[in-house]
Amino acid sequence: MALAVSSTASLFRVLVNSQGRFSLWPAAKATPVGWSQALAACSKQDCLAFIGRSWTQLNVRPRTVSFSLIFFGGDEGKGAQDKYRTVIEAARFADAHGFSAIWLPERHFTFMGSLYPNPVVLHAALARETTRLRLRAGSVVLPLHDPIRVAEDWAVVDNLSAGRVEISFAPGWNVEDFVLSPDDYAERYSVMYDGIKTVERLWQGQTIERTDGEGKTVKLRTYPTPVQPILPMWVTVAGSERSFQQAGQAGAHLLTHLFDQDVEELARKIQLYRDARGTSGFDPQAGQVAVALHTYLADTMDAVLENAHGPYRAYLKTNVQLIEKLAQSRGIPLDISRLEPEQLDQAVDWIFEKFFRSRSLLGTPESCADLVTRLAAAGVQEIACLLDFGPSPAAILAGLPSLCRLKDQSQSWSGTSHFRD
Repeated sequence: MALAVSSTASLFRVLVNSQGRFSLWPAAKATPVGWSQALAACSKQDCLAFIGRSWTQLNVRPRTVSFSLIFFGGDEGKGAQDKYRTVIEAARFADAHGFSAIWLPERHFTFMGSLYPNPVVLHAALARETTRLRLRAGSVVLPLHDPIRVAEDWAVVDNLSAGRVEISFAPGWNVEDFVLSPDDYAERYSVMYDGIKTVERLWQGQTIERTDGEGKTVKLRTYPTPVQPILPMWVTVAGSERSFQQAGQAGAHLLTHLFDQDVEELARKIQLYRDARGTSGFDPQAGQVAVALHTYLADTMDAVLENAHGPYRAYLKTNVQLIEKLAQSRGIPLDISRLEPEQLDQAVDWIFEKFFRSRSLLGTPESCADLVTRLAAAGVQEIACLLDFGPSPAAILAGLPSLCRLKDQSQSWSGTSHFRD
């Protein structure tokens, strides 16, 4: 007996994303970014039956997006006498209101990030100011350091915080930073990944071999013993697909941003990261992905523009040389010095509009909700809210309740449904 062949229009596929959410999808339509096929084209009834069978078999995790705080600014102006008050007070707020973590960077020799030459020092203070917040380096530029000192210093903070330390490692990109380790700039990626292995071994109480002052090979174990037997490890990546894959191959969590990639590009690269984890023997879904976004929330857009527009433009103009170096490090020829003042203003306005509309949390809780949803669908589990890009300390702290409202609203949406028709 000949079987009737269903038309393409009547066929469906079952798709699933990295959070375990099912989608009943028309077979004729292309698979959207962030989703993969779980069942090939068949009837709608068969698709629903497949979902029914799979529902109890899957350890489905709700599409929950956590929120953390990240800092990257500089304050050598009016607030210079009390540089770190904003960080400390924001950390206390985050600790009391359900934020997941606080990230501190490593920056050298530039105004941007100038308050943070070594994140471990300030995290030692925050360890005593907080009780539950995860204390993360975002990042340790590992080629600038001896991995022995990294393991020692962060183990101290792990003890001070009762086991709340996490480190995101980065290879570095600003050539001036490598006055601290000039021989490692050319091979900084391999130096970083080799150093990560050393830090992991030392953290777990293993020994390594080094040469002492008399030229002898000795075995060393670092102290103090950390509270956490395994160091939660991240790698900071920008836009390179290869960097996403390398982070996955290392079994690390991933910290990135939207500076030079949009949400759709990010979703594709997150899938590359998860695929790389799987082919390297790691659980593809166990890797956490955090995205840093410039953040200022208020109850009205007028308040947002008043407190964020001017400061962000000034922040960009103050740091145009660093932006130029960042572009050049990625093979993008950019010469800021050749721009006329009017052209520079236009470029800064263009950057602001680009980030304001689709790559930042600059707005009200309601206006920012769509970006949170899109990032969650792309496979992002955490948004790291970059606060100190120019608003005054008072404005930053005043905006935290609105940010908390976005966090609470976003998390209340999560997990309410795992099936989409």
